[in-house]
Amino acid sequence: MKIGIVCYPTYGGSGVVATELGLGLARKGHEIHFITYRRPVRLAHFDANVFYHEVDNEDYPLFEYPPYDTALASKIVDVVQYSNLDLLHVHYAIPHAAVAYMAKKILISQGRYVPVVTTLHGTDITLVGNNRAFAPVVEFSINKSDGVTAVSQNLKDDTLRLFDIQRDIRVIYNFIDFERFRKTNKEHFKKIIAPEGERILAHTSNFRKVKRVEDVILIFKQVHDKVPSKLLMIGDGPERQNVERLSRELGLTNVVRFLGKQDAVEELLAICDLFLIPSENESFGLAALEAMACEVPVISSNSGGLPEVNIHGVTGFLSCPGNVDEMAHYAIQLLSDEEMLQKFRGNALAQAKRFDIENILPHYEAYYEEVLERSVVQVE
Repeated sequence: MKIGIVCYPTYGGSGVVATELGLGLARKGHEIHFITYRRPVRLAHFDANVFYHEVDNEDYPLFEYPPYDTALASKIVDVVQYSNLDLLHVHYAIPHAAVAYMAKKILISQGRYVPVVTTLHGTDITLVGNNRAFAPVVEFSINKSDGVTAVSQNLKDDTLRLFDIQRDIRVIYNFIDFERFRKTNKEHFKKIIAPEGERILAHTSNFRKVKRVEDVILIFKQVHDKVPSKLLMIGDGPERQNVERLSRELGLTNVVRFLGKQDAVEELLAICDLFLIPSENESFGLAALEAMACEVPVISSNSGGLPEVNIHGVTGFLSCPGNVDEMAHYAIQLLSDEEMLQKFRGNALAQAKRFDIENILPHYEAYYEEVLERSVVQVE
């Protein structure tokens, strides 16, 4: 198949998943065309089956803001025509699903029908899509897609609750690439971070309020008071300044490291003992899955799709969002019992293997074929 993938080219979960999906499909012989305004961060190496088409979004004196939607629609039409694409897979409802519908209608006027699969990732539904200013467009775009997938059962349920959806939504989970995310021997690195054998905890996110990043610091404070430990804060975003200030106020400056955005996050996870993700909401919890693939148990909230990834009392522990004391209690319990910790490490790896990209790719391929077959009938 020749597949066009439209996504955000950023560190966010939807862009990472879209890029890794495209690369995985390319390894299986499909021709993949990425269409976006910048090269995706995970698209780092040459691949004979991978093509990148940059959207030219120039400023015009007439517009206060560059008309990205229009530029993207035009680029999609161009790529479909000249690369002879079979199918478009757009990630994130706003604006990609709406723009894909516009491009599809333009192509129909030229005698060409290209089906569109939309994947919902989370905040496009629960945050952006639930905004009254965007809700009608989100609902319309989903219903006009030829196929719709969600990255967790919880996200599917939220979408059906928030919108009047006439389309079936297929749950196809996010995935992990074990060629990259796996526990490797980084003892030399670990000794640099924790020279006295301290436990190492980690958190990875875009540091938005929904991630409850301050809770990470508050949890770690209680843990550090009981168990010698260090904390790695990986990522960046609007709440970073606040959490840095909080860590200083709590006297944690020497035991908390703010590392910013990291490309090789798997090398950091390889030295960790515990991963913290106390988010207000997570549609899936890809960061938790990446940690589990590196044999790191997870302390998380029980919101969104996290219970579908992190199994309470097996791969880690779940608590209600904001319950810092309980999360800290679970963390201390796990870090204080080496036998329990090793058992949870093995359980985390076993659970992560359920989401191996090699297990998930066939679900996408089968769904593409199903959508293409329906589209042929529709055209006829």
